[in-house]
Amino acid sequence: MLRNIPKVDKVLEWPGIKTFMEKHPRQIVITAVRDTLGKVRSDLLAGMATEGMLEQEVLVERVRNTLEKMNMPGLRRVINGTGVVLHTNLGRAPLAEVLRDTMLDAAFGYSTLEFNVETGSRGSRAVHVEKLLCSLTGAESAVVVNNNAAAVMLALSSLARDREVIVSRGELVEIGGSFRIPEVMEQSGAILRGVGATNRTHPRDYRSAISEETALLLKVHTSNFAVVGFTTEVSTEELVAIGQESSLPVMVDAGSGTLVDLSSHGLTGERTVRQYLDAGADLVTFSGDKLLGGPQAGIIVGKRSCLEAMKKHPLLRALRVDKVTLATLEGTLRLYRDDQQALQQIPSLRMMTLPAEELAAHARKIVRRMRRALPAGVSLKTRKGFSQVGGGTFPLLELPTTLIEVSVDGFSTQQLEQKLRTRIVPIIGRISQDTYLLDPRTLADKDIPDTISALLSLATS
Repeated sequence: MLRNIPKVDKVLEWPGIKTFMEKHPRQIVITAVRDTLGKVRSDLLAGMATEGMLEQEVLVERVRNTLEKMNMPGLRRVINGTGVVLHTNLGRAPLAEVLRDTMLDAAFGYSTLEFNVETGSRGSRAVHVEKLLCSLTGAESAVVVNNNAAAVMLALSSLARDREVIVSRGELVEIGGSFRIPEVMEQSGAILRGVGATNRTHPRDYRSAISEETALLLKVHTSNFAVVGFTTEVSTEELVAIGQESSLPVMVDAGSGTLVDLSSHGLTGERTVRQYLDAGADLVTFSGDKLLGGPQAGIIVGKRSCLEAMKKHPLLRALRVDKVTLATLEGTLRLYRDDQQALQQIPSLRMMTLPAEELAAHARKIVRRMRRALPAGVSLKTRKGFSQVGGGTFPLLELPTTLIEVSVDGFSTQQLEQKLRTRIVPIIGRISQDTYLLDPRTLADKDIPDTISALLSLATS
């Protein structure tokens, strides 16, 4: 069979392959043919021979599949059926649909990024979001960089380089991608001074650590973990009082950062950025693509005396955001001028605050729609379960939901998960107790036809 593998030149003369050259550059097709024949050879050497695998129709189809994979974007849309709203691996917060034109205009045309139309002179890219951020949080000034780790690094480099920053040992967290707060602090040039114990830190721990080398008191939101049981922490108000005693600024790394109080929707324990500032914090840093529901960004708000040094720091240019990010961040912030508008139009907020009864009705509606389009070999059932906020936010919170159990005759749970995950539009669900599950909380209406098509292709294969 190895001797019967056709040569590349011969395959290129086949009518089916010539058809591909009408749609793709010749060199791309040649590469696809070589890759396909190489895979056939590997399969044969591995003892994976199958009947008809060297037939022309079979090889043409394999070349077609290879071309599809070669032309498939690495970064592409997925269907999130996991129920994790701020899924870091899936891009965190989806943007509000009303921002589509805003994003396209910024990306595909010229803009007022750094141009003042009133004076006809060069302007500042910061002005597009600074006034909005100050209005929404009560801050005197604001700076935007490319993520919250960058925000922390810029703030510490500006205010505490070569000097000590005091932080509780219980707040020395590791954030996504194995980045740790101590390492971010080290890169900023600040000197970490950890105080207290992992589970208990008292005001006296900060007071006894303050010296002439102290530049800043730092409080870090623990985000993706919680310490429970025999615990004590120093509140923002207490830390501000300590800072005022020694004329030291207090910085809060709020992590996810929210602009609206979500406690009335059952999401408790997360202070708003304004509440941190009202408590006396001199500056607060937070993310743009988590609870805010906007693009990836690191946002710093606070007193003008603290932020002016950051605006002049050389790091700011290295960490600044591009025009598309600024446009979508501005658009997202404008939605927050009315809390109800933000809750309705920002997808992540809407998904997080969906009532359990509404989700149950939505799950039943999806199942009815899918049953009408799918054969009997696809089984669909609903059951009670829980969703998660994700993104290192509300780590102990379980959001009540109604899950959809999916099974397809002839496929194990693991096979079903793998088949759906590796489609051109991947469908990402979750497995629990050997059952494949989709959570309606994170399924958009536009996802349902693609999900039906995927299950139909498996049921009829």
